[in-house]
Amino acid sequence: MSITETIIDIPIEHEKNIFGNYDSLIKIIEKTLNVTIIERNGEIKVVGNEDDVTRAKSVLLQLIELSKRGNSITEQQVNYALSLSFEEKEKEIVEIDKELICHTVNGKPIKPKTIGQKSYVDQIRKKMIVFGIGPAGTGKTYLAMAMGITAFKNDQVNKIILTRPAIEAGEKLGFLPGDLQSKVDPYLRPLYDALHQIMGPEAYIKNSEKGLIEVAPLAYMRGRTLDNAFIILDEAQNTTPAQMKMFLTRIGYGSKVVITGDLTQKDLPRGVTSGLDMAIKVLSKIDDLGFSYLTGQDVVRHPLVQKIVKAYDAYEDKQKRYEKASHGQRGYSKIKRGIKAEKIRSNRYESR
Repeated sequence: MSITETIIDIPIEHEKNIFGNYDSLIKIIEKTLNVTIIERNGEIKVVGNEDDVTRAKSVLLQLIELSKRGNSITEQQVNYALSLSFEEKEKEIVEIDKELICHTVNGKPIKPKTIGQKSYVDQIRKKMIVFGIGPAGTGKTYLAMAMGITAFKNDQVNKIILTRPAIEAGEKLGFLPGDLQSKVDPYLRPLYDALHQIMGPEAYIKNSEKGLIEVAPLAYMRGRTLDNAFIILDEAQNTTPAQMKMFLTRIGYGSKVVITGDLTQKDLPRGVTSGLDMAIKVLSKIDDLGFSYLTGQDVVRHPLVQKIVKAYDAYEDKQKRYEKASHGQRGYSKIKRGIKAEKIRSNRYESR
């Protein structure tokens, strides 16, 4: 292939944002697409093979547009734009950015950052009950929380209810001092953190004292009917089938429900079926329910988290293939032993 080059104009005020500290973001593009990028006097020159240069130009134009809209360009956005460019979908990253949910108490906009997250948010808007399923860092709980707070502020619901099963993450926490609320608070801390960040501690305390925002363990839902509420069940992979059924049958008129979970991080005792697993099998054909499956590509935490998720997924896939092959080999060996035993019996019979 012949070497080609192209020139892109870049406003000086967006240069640092696009290039990153020590040109770290530009180096990611150069390494991924095998191009050379040079900046001179408000222009970016991209040099490389024609297809790579075309792809790099398109990615850079999308990042410049994001920067013009006031976004701080991150490594995650660059990596995601690059991954979309191989599917010729890089322009969608700008379309996703138009989707504003709300602002945090500090004025930071909360938006979906991937196609998977946008689909998840769209499902929450359209469906009464939505299952958000995916690995850590995909924004399942945070986006659901933002949607719930927005619905509450717009008077679409009268209250917000946040709940999760009180299951230790592989550790025995032992006796915790204090009243009942103090004992369950450690399990619910991630929900409090998101509430404080989006709504602010003062607004949360004010609405909590009025009973308009409730953060409680799943056991507290039994026997209730939850009308006109935005309800989030977090860590649903740690529910039992009975708990999941109990929760789903609490939902009343005017309510919206989001159930989030990561099927790869179950903390249930060995041999106990996950309520989320069963719900997916039992309810997947009901049209009024939404199922949104997020993947490692939707991870929006530190880029290292995305690599960790991918590494675990690859390892687990390898283990499954090994177990399947081992099971097949054991079955084959068993058949061979059976044939051999049958031959021995047959020979004994003939010798008689």
